[in-house]
Amino acid sequence: MTHRTAEPATLEELVEGLLAALGEDPKREGLLRTPGRVARSLSYLTSGYRMDLEEIVNGAIFHEDAREMVLVRDIEFYSLCEHHLLPFYGRAHVAYLPEGRVIGLSKLPRIVEMFARRLQVQERMTTQIAEAVQEVLQPSGVGVVVESSHLCMMMRGVAKQSSKATTSCLLGAFRDDPRTRGEFLSLVRGG
Repeated sequence: MTHRTAEPATLEELVEGLLAALGEDPKREGLLRTPGRVARSLSYLTSGYRMDLEEIVNGAIFHEDAREMVLVRDIEFYSLCEHHLLPFYGRAHVAYLPEGRVIGLSKLPRIVEMFARRLQVQERMTTQIAEAVQEVLQPSGVGVVVESSHLCMMMRGVAKQSSKATTSCLLGAFRDDPRTRGEFLSLVRGG
């Protein structure tokens, strides 16, 4: 007797099965195209898995005699909680202390996007962003603060609409120097 391995189902087939398991009729007029739409949506929402840090940076690192803090605030992001596949969204604040090299400012939001467009937990995403900036620039410090609202807390479970989660990752001088840390946190707050 030979055992055949079943071909993996496509995202569309899985969504169709999900609709049926929820008690819906996937052949109903309003749902006919839903499996395809959901498959395309999930592919986009998880596109960060197919992004590469080196390609994102694309050589946009420049030699500059800069030593003062560089901060890009209020980088909007949308992600999916890996526990419930529900969205969480908010803003990331990314800073670094150059050591003679700076990165094109638009690359910091692109780095945030790369890690947000995955199944995530906010804590890991915050650290991944900081470590990526550290990897490409080798600055004397990196600071990342992420503030977000989680639909898994708003729509289900505790159902708290106004709660926000804040995470931070501080590397190098942002962790070791209280003045640098204080300046960064003050700037993040808008001070």
